Amino acid sequence: MKKYIFLIILTGILSCTNLDETVYDRIPKDKFPENAEQAALKVIPTYRELGDLIDDGGWWFWAQEITSDEIVFPVRLTDWEDGGKWYLLHQHQWSNNIDAVNSMWSNLYDGVTEANRALDDLEGLNDPITEAKLKTLRAFYYYLLIDNYGDVPLVTSFTKAESQPHKAKRKDIYDFIVKDVQASLPYLPATSKKFAVSKGMGYMLLAKLYINAEIYTGKAAWSDAERYCDSIINSGVYTLESEALGPFITNNENSPENIFTIPFDEKSFQGFRLHMRTLHYLNNLTYDMPVGPWNGFGAMEDHYNTFEDNDARKRGFIVGQQYDSNGKPLFDQTANAPLVINPHIPKLIIDGSYSLEQIRMSAARVGKYEIKKGAIENLSNDFPLFRYADVLLMKAETMVRQGKNGDQYVNMIRTRAKVNPFSNATLQQLLAERGREMFCEGHRRQDLIRFGEFTKAWWEKPASDSKRTLFPIPQWAIDANPNLAE
Repeated sequence: MKKYIFLIILTGILSCTNLDETVYDRIPKDKFPENAEQAALKVIPTYRELGDLIDDGGWWFWAQEITSDEIVFPVRLTDWEDGGKWYLLHQHQWSNNIDAVNSMWSNLYDGVTEANRALDDLEGLNDPITEAKLKTLRAFYYYLLIDNYGDVPLVTSFTKAESQPHKAKRKDIYDFIVKDVQASLPYLPATSKKFAVSKGMGYMLLAKLYINAEIYTGKAAWSDAERYCDSIINSGVYTLESEALGPFITNNENSPENIFTIPFDEKSFQGFRLHMRTLHYLNNLTYDMPVGPWNGFGAMEDHYNTFEDNDARKRGFIVGQQYDSNGKPLFDQTANAPLVINPHIPKLIIDGSYSLEQIRMSAARVGKYEIKKGAIENLSNDFPLFRYADVLLMKAETMVRQGKNGDQYVNMIRTRAKVNPFSNATLQQLLAERGREMFCEGHRRQDLIRFGEFTKAWWEKPASDSKRTLFPIPQWAIDANPNLAE
């Protein structure tokens, strides 16, 4: 996959005809950038921070999925106990000193910092396109910050930043980033590489902000969210793939459905290892993998059961008897039983009172993202942060919330999935459909909060306090800046 934007190394030689001038074999830091072409390179470090969102480098993905009703990391004897950092998320019992809380905060603010650093460097250069891209990327990171943490510091400069900033109100940050993205839209390219900021990405970011406006500000903005969904729909740039799992194949960098992606590459831009965490230890033989998977997470059984048998999206799960690449049934010698993946999970913490089959083979595994033959520890599939199917589901939701009928849009998704269309779809049906369509894409926590379902009880998780709709600011950050405790 062509991910060279992340690999650009600046080694240009400055040419000159005046021999009295100093000649450099590279551009000095205090003289870079000198023009718009060089300025475009300043965006790269801000893009690069996206790579940590999906795995345990940044934890954003896991914080959205494990806290929801979609996926779970069962403790398998001692495997995946890890001091409770996985199951405490499931149970909504996290503290402000857990990996997810710590790393997500760091990763998101790293993105903000890189954007601010680049914007400072661009001052006086008159490059509105690069500036618009950086402000939109910064707005994306702040969108994730207010979504997950609520009130946070609003820092807009690297060189002029306070050493110990105070928190800003969630609503004020919301207003700031909405204004920034709207002002940037005229300068964003109408079409672009899927991993690059474009008008479609800007429209989608605004649609996400507006559809969650009631959560962020206390005031709903359904018509504004619908308007920006319409901007994407009417642009003619994006269409649904013909196959439900088409946006997730290995070579998906040109998918007409994906709007904004993280362009992972197994060698040059690593960080996408979901297959390693979900596949059984022996599934390396299924895919001719030179590395052994870690037998971890799977779909919660209740979520798996929301899929009808004929739903094309159900092919994104790995269940039943497992085979090697030649079609030979796999046998788990440790459990002394055929390797049969069972969607049923007997307990969140599966201890020695359960059989080795239950310990090692429970939970439907996630195969939504294609695992190519010969896959190594990192996948090359681009991860879709925003895609067109979500636009259609949001369009349907905003219509229903305004007392209109959204069937036309949700049924485009259901028809592709080869299940019967809805008639007068309700909000509860739309939430369930979002769960099936957007499964394991990092949207479920936000969706459950917006629909008022996040704090309710589900399997192995009691009803939780409303404060659990936000993560606490990490203790280490408060120790470094006591203003964050206010």
